[in-house]
Amino acid sequence: VQLVESGGGMVQPGGSLRLSCAASGFTFSRYEMSWVRQAPGKGPEWVSGINTGADRTYYTDSVEGRFTISRDNAKSTLYLQMNSLKPEDTALYYCATGGRTYWNIPTGGQGTQVTVSS
Repeated sequence: VQLVESGGGMVQPGGSLRLSCAASGFTFSRYEMSWVRQAPGKGPEWVSGINTGADRTYYTDSVEGRFTISRDNAKSTLYLQMNSLKPEDTALYYCATGGRTYWNIPTGGQGTQVTVSS
């Protein structure tokens, strides 16, 4: 299993970023997928999840209405559109297999850094 995240960067508060996660080594379309983030000095936090058919999405309260998760099973790719970014969204973002209570980040996952600062 390999998940490679990209799309992070530094933006000002109120800005937007779109994260991507390219999956390989497993049948992507058969797995529920999630985004998980880890801020400096804090533990990992589940952010958002999507079911296999992409017709059900889930968000933690702090990003509801600002972030949108999506997936393209034909391309084995997971996305996270992040709008109205806040400084508290600053973190290393990982994609993971699984959902809110049982996600897993493959060993060696690098994540992509998102920094929101003026």
